[in-house]
Amino acid sequence: MAERVVVGMSGGVDSSVAALLLKREGYQVVGLFMKNWEDDDDDAYCSTRQDLVDAAAAADVIGIDLEAVNFAGEYKERVFAEFLREYSAGRTPNPDVLCNAEIKFKAFLEHAMRLGAQKIATGHYARIESNGALRLLKGRDGTKDQSYFLHRLTQAQLARVLFPLGELKKSEVRRIAREAGLPNHARKDSTGICFIGERPFREFLNRYLPRAPGPIVDEHGRRLGEHIGLAFYTIGQRKGIGLGGPGEPWYVAEKRLAANELVVVRGHDHPLLMKRALRAEDAAWIAGEPPAAPSAHAAKTRYRQADAPCTLAQVQGSRIEVHFAAPQWAVTPGQSVVLYDGDACLGGGVIS
Repeated sequence: MAERVVVGMSGGVDSSVAALLLKREGYQVVGLFMKNWEDDDDDAYCSTRQDLVDAAAAADVIGIDLEAVNFAGEYKERVFAEFLREYSAGRTPNPDVLCNAEIKFKAFLEHAMRLGAQKIATGHYARIESNGALRLLKGRDGTKDQSYFLHRLTQAQLARVLFPLGELKKSEVRRIAREAGLPNHARKDSTGICFIGERPFREFLNRYLPRAPGPIVDEHGRRLGEHIGLAFYTIGQRKGIGLGGPGEPWYVAEKRLAANELVVVRGHDHPLLMKRALRAEDAAWIAGEPPAAPSAHAAKTRYRQADAPCTLAQVQGSRIEVHFAAPQWAVTPGQSVVLYDGDACLGGGVIS
C-alpha cells in the first residue's frame, strides 16, 4: 500500500511541482488547499479565489484529488491576533514564521493525520537529514532557501514532513512544471505577507490599529515632524517617513514607546542603525535543546540576508544573547534571529 501524503497546495508553481514529484515517486498524494483569511474575500488584493482555481487546475493535470479546508478561525486566533499585539507593542513581527509554526505544521498537519496521511509535504525550499536526530538544512538553491521561516519546527513535526523541492533550483522547478503542462508554470511568485497579499501595508494596518501621532525627532532630540503612530514604522525604513530636504535620506533608527517618539537619522550606515549584539526571547531549537554557549555560529536577522558570523554568547531558558563579528544593519525587534551551523538551521528566537 503506497504511503499517503497530503500536500499543501497554494496555487503556486512550487507546491504544485512538490505534489507532482511525489506522485511520480509512487506516493498516494492528496492536495489540500488552505484558506487562512476571509475578512475581505471580495477585495481586489485578496487572491484566495484565484489561488484555489489555480490549485485545482494543477491537481487536475497531476491527477490527484484536492480538498479545500478553512483554517481562518485558527489563523485569526493564533497568528493574526499575535501579529496585531506585536505591532501595538512597537515591534515588527514576522507572520510567516508564526504561520508555519501554528498553521502549516500544526493545524494542517493535524488535519492531514485525520485524513489518514503518514506524511505532509509543502513546496518549501529546505531539506531534512537524518543522522539519529533530524536536521533541517538549507535548500540547495541559495536564492530561494526558506529554512529561516522554518526554524521553529520540532523533531516530531520534521518526522512527518517532506520537502520535495529541497534539492532543486527554482529554474528547474519551473522547467518541470512547464514540461508537465501545469497551467501555473509561469505564475509569478507571491511577495506579499500571507493574509495581506500585495495590498499597501500601511492601508491594511490602518484598518486594525488606531493612529497615535507623535513627534519625529533626530538623534539629538530635535523635532523634525510628526508621525502617524509608531506601529506604522519599522527600523531601517526609508520610504513613507514624510521627511525630505537636501542631503542623505532619512531612516527610522528607533521607536521610543514611552515618549511616543520616532527617532530618525540621515544615511544608510549611520551608527544608530548598526548593532553588534542582540537579545532574543522565545527561542526554539530544531534539536529540542540549545547549542552550548558560548559557541561560534552564523546567523540571519532577516530573510535574504547573508549569514553573518556570530557567537551565541548566552542561553538562559528561552532567552539568548548573540554577538556579531561585524555590526549588523537595522536589527529589528519582533523579527527572528536564526542560527546556522554551515547548512544546518539550528533554531532561533524573537529579537527583543
